[in-house]
Amino acid sequence: MEQINKTLGRLSRSPHFQKRYDQLKMEVLSNPDVQSFLMEHQAGMSEQIIEQSLMKLHEYVSQTKRCTNCTGLGSCQNMMSGYEPVLTFENGKMDLFYRPCPNKIREDERRKTEKLIKSIYVPKEILQATFADFSLDHPSRDDAFEFAERFASTYQPGTRMKGLYLHGKFGVGKSYLLGALANHLAEQGISSLIVYVPEFFREMKQSLGDHTLNEKLEIVKNAPVLMLDDIGAEAMTSWTRDEILGSLLQYRMHEQLPTFFSSNFDFEALLHHLTYSQRGEEEKIKAARIMERIKYLASPIQLIGPNRRHG
Repeated sequence: MEQINKTLGRLSRSPHFQKRYDQLKMEVLSNPDVQSFLMEHQAGMSEQIIEQSLMKLHEYVSQTKRCTNCTGLGSCQNMMSGYEPVLTFENGKMDLFYRPCPNKIREDERRKTEKLIKSIYVPKEILQATFADFSLDHPSRDDAFEFAERFASTYQPGTRMKGLYLHGKFGVGKSYLLGALANHLAEQGISSLIVYVPEFFREMKQSLGDHTLNEKLEIVKNAPVLMLDDIGAEAMTSWTRDEILGSLLQYRMHEQLPTFFSSNFDFEALLHHLTYSQRGEEEKIKAARIMERIKYLASPIQLIGPNRRHG
């Protein structure tokens, strides 16, 4: 049986093989990303290194990068789904490794958060909400829509922008608009977190028992864009108001992190709700302190319209 080295040597001398090799080399070296990489490292680069690394360069060229034209992880064409190739050059050696792409990173973050915090689950129609399907049948809805759309199109992480405090009757589309905003931000590569407040507070109380409270609260505190859905629908206690909500809002105010709210209450009614605990305790100053933080973080807009849940 012919040894592999002899076989390769014989094939390499074949005119057909040489022609295909030269064509492959030309295709690889004409790639803009490869040209940019070789130019960046031209000081230590040689023809021999390029020849020895041609198959690595070919693999690099054959894989998608920076999620170009990617529609999601399910349609990823790379040999390792969710990973993009990166070329390195060190000590006269070219190498190729794979790192998680932006879509993979966001998906992993979302799954980690969902696994830890169950209260972020929202109705399916909210998860699929779009600006295009938001009804504009009242002037108040125009204002809310324009605010959300402007935020989604102009917000850059690290810049201070006020959120929105959406208030109105049941079923007018407050949560839907937040969902549409979250989906639009995701298209821009910006992560957001929608938290259903009543369930979130219940979960925080339960987390005292398994010692996961701080970990869960830190994730919500640090969400790039946070949406607190249905604030005011919870059974208010001094602990949830001061230790959970107060701590959360204070942190986001200090760190200039965008925060959105939806509620059936306007500011005056929410102040009353925050003032009285389940035990009937009246704590006006503490309630007023929470309201000041909400007003700092978000601008109020009343949403008017029919109850679309029963339409």
